[in-house]
Amino acid sequence: MKIKLALFGFLASSFLALAAEPAYKVLAADRGKVAIVDASGKVEWEFANKAETHDLQYLPNGNVLLPLPNSIVAEVDKQGKVVWQYQCKPKADYKGRIEIHAFQRLEDGLTMIAESGNRRIIEVDIQGKIVREVPLTVEQPNPHRDTRMARKLANGNYLVCHEGDGKVREYDPSGKVVWTYVMDLGGRPRSPGHGVEGHGNEVYGAIRLPSGNTLIAGGNNNRVLEVNPKGDIVWKIDQSELPGIKLAWVTSLHALPNGNIIVGNCHAGPENPQLFEVTRDKKVVWTFKDFKTFGNGLAAAHILDIKAIR
Repeated sequence: MKIKLALFGFLASSFLALAAEPAYKVLAADRGKVAIVDASGKVEWEFANKAETHDLQYLPNGNVLLPLPNSIVAEVDKQGKVVWQYQCKPKADYKGRIEIHAFQRLEDGLTMIAESGNRRIIEVDIQGKIVREVPLTVEQPNPHRDTRMARKLANGNYLVCHEGDGKVREYDPSGKVVWTYVMDLGGRPRSPGHGVEGHGNEVYGAIRLPSGNTLIAGGNNNRVLEVNPKGDIVWKIDQSELPGIKLAWVTSLHALPNGNIIVGNCHAGPENPQLFEVTRDKKVVWTFKDFKTFGNGLAAAHILDIKAIR
């Protein structure tokens, strides 16, 4: 009888654990398309797109903000129709190419775009007029590496990841740098490559937490870092710290209300998840691995149906 009760208790606890496991709908881009995949793995929506995609935004109206080829940021509806677009062009004193790695539809209806090459952030209205321009500090100019993720903060400042410089900078609306975090190699030597073998300080993403700390997706630093305003590391995940997961190019971030974090793990190979959710005590509670719809280059992802900082 005791054995039966013990077995029942084990099965019940296992069932509850499985039932409690989160299930998310994912918007992501790779293999020449942007797609929404439901929690069961079914593709709900797909949009063919050859642009390199390092950012995506699912809008309140159900449309998707995404990049198109030729340095275009576009809003696409559920029928796959482009309902708004803005093409970025070289500014007057610049003759090189423009790349777009970050953008954000703001609450006031403007669209923020980080223009690599032009080394600036712009905010444009629905008519395509630039209503605000913020110059960026770039020490090693390169249209592919000037910026990665950039976000406008609640205080009106901008948090910008500079891949080539290996720095996260916060700018005020005039373009003045008010805070900087310099990435280091974490005690490991630099090594080439985009996969788990590569290691550097080319930072990808950052979000500002309600505490005032900054959560950083380290890019090829193979780490997730939380730093306080002084620049001290107060929490981190190292490359091989999570059982069964090895970090490669760490990209997207979602900070959930319960304190958990969803992390993008790009170029890590099919033996690793492309996304995972981890608790503050470093327990992995959800993984996403879909190498049928997406591939090893899934850098931009937006987790739907949750309220999160990203």
